[in-house]
Amino acid sequence: MAPTVALLGTLDTKGTECEFLRQRLAAAGCVPLLIDCGVYPPEGAAADIPAAQVAQAAGTTVERLREDADRGAAVERMADGAAATLRALAEDGRVQATLAVGGSGGTAIAARAMAVLPVGAPKLIVSTVAAGDTRPYVGARDVTMMYSVVDIAGVNRVSARILANAAAAAAGMAGAAEPQVPPRPLVAASMFGVTTPCVTAARADLEQAGFEVLVFHATGTGGQSLEALTADGYFAGVLDITTTELADELVGGVMSAGPDRLRAAGRRGLPQAVSVGAVDMVNFGAAETVPAAFADRLFYHHNPNVTLMRTTPGECAEIARRIAARLNRATGPAALYLPLRGVSALSAPGQPFHDAEADEALFTTLRENIDPARVELHELDTDVNDPHFAAAMTHRLTELIGEHHT
Repeated sequence: MAPTVALLGTLDTKGTECEFLRQRLAAAGCVPLLIDCGVYPPEGAAADIPAAQVAQAAGTTVERLREDADRGAAVERMADGAAATLRALAEDGRVQATLAVGGSGGTAIAARAMAVLPVGAPKLIVSTVAAGDTRPYVGARDVTMMYSVVDIAGVNRVSARILANAAAAAAGMAGAAEPQVPPRPLVAASMFGVTTPCVTAARADLEQAGFEVLVFHATGTGGQSLEALTADGYFAGVLDITTTELADELVGGVMSAGPDRLRAAGRRGLPQAVSVGAVDMVNFGAAETVPAAFADRLFYHHNPNVTLMRTTPGECAEIARRIAARLNRATGPAALYLPLRGVSALSAPGQPFHDAEADEALFTTLRENIDPARVELHELDTDVNDPHFAAAMTHRLTELIGEHHT
């Protein structure tokens, strides 16, 4: 059977463009299912699922949204309705991919709707805002965004080619055979450049033990993805070696994963082995982007676009309190591992970020705040990238997973 592609758009402003996409999808051998996410009467296209039905899925009516005359509120409600509609279609197996087109409002609606789809389900948005900060739209999901280059205001020689490319991409993803990977229990792991040797060794150990390891780059979005997939039940356990995003959350760096970091495994009761990898640093962009308030701090210029700042003893103590508080609330087995000779490649003895006082503030505060009745505390006289440290963490996590599932 021909694959079905859900096509989301606000037909009161993007009807012509949606009709063009519908024709291109059909020409590519797909069945387009056009969903109207607009509030006002459509222009240029008739929806398969009209706006009234989308609004009803959000518990309201388009008439009520028009009367309110609050565009922001209307976008939020239609986003809720689109999400509910798309979720129902996906659960029934009626769509194999989702394509959307829009400006900032249409993109917000589409991104909210696509967030309910599982990782791996094809998702593509053609958007006027795709060349800027896409993090609010992509979030922790595998949403693909294509920059429209020109405004989405009619079909012209530029927009026609871009929209045609988008339709072809969506059709290709919808019809692609799902790869067959031997099923093995999944483990999540967090990694940063300065903890790569540890995670690489740990991954090898876990794979040898029969697990498949998904590694998340601790860049903010990576931590969000780790938490989201953990909350969705993908993993048998979590190897959270690199909790550096907590430093950015506290100090105001550019790679914060938000306040939900280091919570999902505990909430689901999953086994977790956690460490303090790279909490010695806060991340900023190019040197000129570092806030002036930090002018007297210790920096390491990782590359022209990444500037690292050493955390202070006071900041390390607060990071420790946050780690302890989150682990103490875990409803499943948790083990915390401390590498006493350095939490990253930069803070080992002789390295630029080595700071015995800051490390001691971190370790001492964790010792004082971890609840030993709920969290195992392991201290190793190694740095984080020592192979023995990785082996200790993976061995214990493997044991905890085995105990948890027996």
